[in-house]
Amino acid sequence: MKQCMDSDNLHRRLKKIIGQVNAIDRMVDEDVPCEDVLAQINAAKSALNKVGQVVLEGHITHCIKDAIERGDEKEIKNFTKAIERFANMQ
Repeated sequence: MKQCMDSDNLHRRLKKIIGQVNAIDRMVDEDVPCEDVLAQINAAKSALNKVGQVVLEGHITHCIKDAIERGDEKEIKNFTKAIERFANMQ
């Protein structure tokens, strides 16, 4: 996986998401208004979706490109399943 994406970028993004989730957890304890909690949940979901997009782009430009060049039908089929799973998470 490291060969097909910028792992430093992903780690930075994931640490930010972890911080957002921790902040949401604190908001619950601090009795913050529901609207504010929901806004932060939405921000964390959006950030996590962006991480998925970054992983997907790296997978396409490296792994899938190589699989197509090799004619690796199994890898291409697995990619289709991965796309379906990712799309269902949206």
